[in-house]
Amino acid sequence: MSLATLNDIFFAIVGRDNPRVTMHRQASGGWASISSRELYRNVSGTARKLLNWTIAKGDRVAILGENRPEWTTADFACQLIGAVSVPIYSTLTAQQTQFILQDAGCRVIFLSTEAQLRKLESIRAQTPVEKVVVMDPVESTQAFGMAQLMREGPENGDPGLDAGARRITSDDLATIIYTSGTTGVPKGVMLTHGNLASNIEYSLKSFEFPGEQVSLSFLPLSHVTARHVDFALLYNGVTLAYCPFVDQLSQTLLEIRPTMFVSVPRVYEKIHAQADLKAKDFPKKQIFHWALSVGRAHEKEVLAGKTPRSLSWKLADKLVYSKIRAGMGGRGQVFISGGAPLGRELAQWFVHVGIRIHEGYGLTETSPVIAVNTPRDHKLGTVGKPLGNIEVRIEEDGEILVRGPSVFKGYWKQASETEKAFTDGWFKTGDIGNLDGDGYLSVTDRKKDLLKTSGGKFIALQPIENSLKHNALVAEAIVVGDKRKFPAVLIAPYFPMLEAWARNNEITYSSRTELVHNPLVKELYDRIVEDVNRNLARFEKLKRAILLADEFTPQDGMLTHSMKLRRRAVEERYRSLIDDVYANAEAAPAVSHITGD
Repeated sequence: MSLATLNDIFFAIVGRDNPRVTMHRQASGGWASISSRELYRNVSGTARKLLNWTIAKGDRVAILGENRPEWTTADFACQLIGAVSVPIYSTLTAQQTQFILQDAGCRVIFLSTEAQLRKLESIRAQTPVEKVVVMDPVESTQAFGMAQLMREGPENGDPGLDAGARRITSDDLATIIYTSGTTGVPKGVMLTHGNLASNIEYSLKSFEFPGEQVSLSFLPLSHVTARHVDFALLYNGVTLAYCPFVDQLSQTLLEIRPTMFVSVPRVYEKIHAQADLKAKDFPKKQIFHWALSVGRAHEKEVLAGKTPRSLSWKLADKLVYSKIRAGMGGRGQVFISGGAPLGRELAQWFVHVGIRIHEGYGLTETSPVIAVNTPRDHKLGTVGKPLGNIEVRIEEDGEILVRGPSVFKGYWKQASETEKAFTDGWFKTGDIGNLDGDGYLSVTDRKKDLLKTSGGKFIALQPIENSLKHNALVAEAIVVGDKRKFPAVLIAPYFPMLEAWARNNEITYSSRTELVHNPLVKELYDRIVEDVNRNLARFEKLKRAILLADEFTPQDGMLTHSMKLRRRAVEERYRSLIDDVYANAEAAPAVSHITGD
């Protein structure tokens, strides 16, 4: 059937009479299932309460919480009555939350915990919020308990509610998603039912879902990628197990053992780093590198979706590859990456351990998927072919333009920004890329992230940074030097790996600051940078590096909540260190480290 609205998806999910649609961890530590009938009851009960509060079509309702069944329940309840859901990251400050509630004009808010309720109470007087619903059992005269709302849903259907839901059209606004933004004030992206439904219908068309499939919902549902994936998987009959906090991911993988794994590159990077860390000592290191060489010899077969049959592969799988898969639950059949560039070297490493990652590409404004590698059409180093209902055009300056039914309605209350986002009906992605002769799309960089040296040379940053981050000792790498004589790089080490290396080399230190100042550590990172420099043009070579004693997180403002780097924020934070590099260097000799804390 052709999907017109998110309500079509909801009715398809609850119409299956499935005993296990979603799973969630109980307070006792065990896992509980929610059936399709329970989901319908919970959603309809919540929707009826919103109607009783006079929430009507077009009214905005905020959802602020970690991933859990109640999040999806609140979202579907909004869609059934034509209300507009406004997701808010649970890690935002009170002031950031206040901005979104005010800007969107939210009349109702769903909150996850007592801590989130206290945060709201500190700013509620400055917001238009009329009703508050708390998902956890919290004693409060200021809020309604969501459990009670859900229990009041009809057991045997609600014909009146269903009829109203089916009157919602593809042009009706479904959600306003505030982009976390790498710079500036967040903008509310307006996505219609048709935007989201058309994208969900096409994004997983070439994927198969045989038997009982299970996936983890751990990427923040406030981000369009996670929300799209959850809708699409539920629509295709996949059971979702909710993992509310990323620090629970490792344990949850072992408990749930998902058959499908959808993540952002940062998680794949950590899996790679952990594998390297566990194989650092003899004889594991030698076995590990031998297994990688076997994987390289069978790269074409893995990329074609085939399992190699050679004896060397079977041995390498037993000794190494199976151990990596076991850390991800051991049952993974499909692996997908989105939200940020994966990096060719990292994707290739996973191929060499027998895991083919289907990398995709999209933006909040495109609902989000523009292109994705599939089991049938897969090319390493690309983000796949554009979806069947999407048109892609490459401008003369290399910018990727997109047109199709999933392109957004506009920015909330920002007509001028909306106008600037389009040219002749095509959405300007702000990304640089190309389409090859086989129709595969490659994304090389953000247009605004191209660095131009004082000599007039343009440098694409992401390929260089991804090459550096492929080394397990590097957590983050940020190339700087716009309008300067030469490029330099800020490096945040992956400290578990670096600290293990320091112990093996009998290096003592009292703090991470002291560790990154150690001459042997400087030499270690010199070699990493020099290895990358060998594959760069002369004007691209990194002439200075700044080792940092910091780890970047969304909480410190260095990463977005979807785990992308806030380049401008990082450069501003370390402005004095960067300025010192260029002030003290008239010429540009070989890499010479300046460390900072």
